[in-house]
Amino acid sequence: MEEGAADLRQRKKQNCTETDKMAPDEREKENPNLGKSPKYVLFQRFAKLFFGCVAAVTSGMMYAVYLSTYHERKFWFSSRQELEREITFQSDSAIYYSFYKELLKAPSFERGVYELTHNNKTVSLRTINAVQQMTLYPELIASVLYQASGSEEVIEPVYFYIGIVFGLQGIYMAALFVTSWVMSGTWLAGMLTVAWFIINRTDTTRIDYSIPLRENWALPYFACQVAALTGYLKNNINFSAERFCYLLVSASTYTFMMMWEYSHYLLFVQAVSLLLLDSFALVQTDKVHEVYKIYLFSLFLGYLLQFENPALLVSPLLSLVAALMLSKCLQMNMKKGTFISRMLKIMYFYLVFTISVTMNFLLKTFVPHKENEHMLKFLEVKFGLNTTKNFTVNWLLCQESLQTPSQDFFLRLTQSSLLPFYILVLIICLSSITQVIFRRISGEPLKEKITVDDGRIGERPEIAYHVIHTMLMGSLAMMSEGIKYLWTPYMCMLAAFGVCSPELWMTLFKWLRLRAVHPILLALILSMAVPSIIGFSLWKEYFPRIMTELSELQEFYDSDTVELMMWVKRQAPVAAVFAGSPQLMGMIKLCTGWMVTSLPLYNDVDLLQRNENIYQIYSKRSAEDIYKILTSYKATYLIIEDSICNEAGPVKGCRVKDLLDIANGHVVCDEGDSYAYSKYGRFCHEIKMNYSPYVNYFTRVYWNRSYFVYKINTVISFQS
Repeated sequence: MEEGAADLRQRKKQNCTETDKMAPDEREKENPNLGKSPKYVLFQRFAKLFFGCVAAVTSGMMYAVYLSTYHERKFWFSSRQELEREITFQSDSAIYYSFYKELLKAPSFERGVYELTHNNKTVSLRTINAVQQMTLYPELIASVLYQASGSEEVIEPVYFYIGIVFGLQGIYMAALFVTSWVMSGTWLAGMLTVAWFIINRTDTTRIDYSIPLRENWALPYFACQVAALTGYLKNNINFSAERFCYLLVSASTYTFMMMWEYSHYLLFVQAVSLLLLDSFALVQTDKVHEVYKIYLFSLFLGYLLQFENPALLVSPLLSLVAALMLSKCLQMNMKKGTFISRMLKIMYFYLVFTISVTMNFLLKTFVPHKENEHMLKFLEVKFGLNTTKNFTVNWLLCQESLQTPSQDFFLRLTQSSLLPFYILVLIICLSSITQVIFRRISGEPLKEKITVDDGRIGERPEIAYHVIHTMLMGSLAMMSEGIKYLWTPYMCMLAAFGVCSPELWMTLFKWLRLRAVHPILLALILSMAVPSIIGFSLWKEYFPRIMTELSELQEFYDSDTVELMMWVKRQAPVAAVFAGSPQLMGMIKLCTGWMVTSLPLYNDVDLLQRNENIYQIYSKRSAEDIYKILTSYKATYLIIEDSICNEAGPVKGCRVKDLLDIANGHVVCDEGDSYAYSKYGRFCHEIKMNYSPYVNYFTRVYWNRSYFVYKINTVISFQS
């Protein structure tokens, strides 16, 4: 032991002596800033940071202005009346905005919150906590800011609302810019990220289709969390920067969890990425466990402030993080490089998996919660483990966002050059990470400071994290197209970082054993030339399209829906309860404020059952059956949509009426042939004929080209 210590002291002494005797030109090559004054180095760093931050902020602001301009051109928003503007909020977006309106109309903020948490004026026969069930914290914040800032006399509520969302998208863009900048060391990568994001806007965001969606409020905070986590995981980071990143990770994680009911699933994927990163010793263990503590704190605080939301207690994130914390001691003992430690690594994964599953099972057993059985059935059917005639499950299977990505998705990404460069960067980084893992298993220590000349980009923990994370997200996106909106933005960021990073090119040249040209010089040239060429080609091809898109005035005017809403507001009594498709009920609630029987929300079992029952108006059921269903929900008016009744969709088996016929057993498919079994005609067709028994139960009171409104008779008069 003493001999080993003496030998170590002797080697240190020799190293110090060699460093002292190093030639001046060699020392300058080792440290380029050695011959420069401290003031010059400080000024250089400050200038780089300043111009990078200006570029990030400018990119975010320009993107927010771009979205606002596009929205104005698409809907002619400023020239519309209030009712016509509200109709642009479709489906569940209409519900979210309607509660924002209610908060502004309340006599006080406290009274408005109370009415939302004890809401009995939205869904008939139900009192709901709308803040918890629909995650209305964005609307609470927006209403507070609108009233506290004195904006009532300056700007209309709808402009203030959508302005906040567009501003958050600007923050989203700036966060992606900063992430690629931190990883590559040049803000040229941030500019390329912004360009790819906007060009592939169809696949990177749903802001065009539905502004108030929860993900549009939440994902900017997640992007800030990822940017801060990227800086936090870096090896060579000073203490103050590390503390700042840690605080930003904490704040953004909690805010993200409060903004979206599905946020903990995305954080679970991130936690799995950190688990793999830590298990292969690619990152400092202490930092990973600090992030786990942030998860626990956010879950605990979110549980309390979300009215003791049981969904957070039974979430897989809580079970996984708790299992990881319990296994911390074993994990520390297995990183000694011995054969026993490698065997313990297998046991560690088994232990974490066992504890996670057991804890999640126990929590679901003892914590009262509403299990989403329809989602479990959906997954069984989607993966071919089962078949079903259930309407809700089959309806979910037919939703475009829950189907596998189409070929057009990959074609669009290829045409914009994003997919080829993403695959190239991913292969190089993944191969380098694999080499690092094998070195670690063989007992070779990792270098504390990685330089460009080393060509070991996989040893940087922040790079390894992003590679693992994007692979997990990509795997999920291959199963559900809706996940692409979470994955594609990080494709833009990773691809832009790669082509702008000299380290990545140097890693490739090390493998190719390039000797004809100085590899570092060539790597620096390519890290500037390749993104410049990509940016110029993108600007030449797509910039004219974007300018044309902003200059065109698109027509969006649904006169039939406007007329229907005007009739409801003028003719329907205050105590009226409307029944119809969930999407239309969302607009009825927003535009008129009247009570409805169902809502376009799919995270509540009771609402899903209501939706299926109300959809029976498009099935082959008798007038008496439909009457009983509607009166059981205290409905007084029924609205038939001609677009659903006469739907001729591209996929015949996914039409609402087809799904209802299958669920009700009115159609039997045998060897490609369909046989009808119902003795009744389709209700939405038969009721238009105005003959008995339909006129006994329903009286038509309004109609236009798209909608037919029937009053549900309280006293049944049987006519011959």
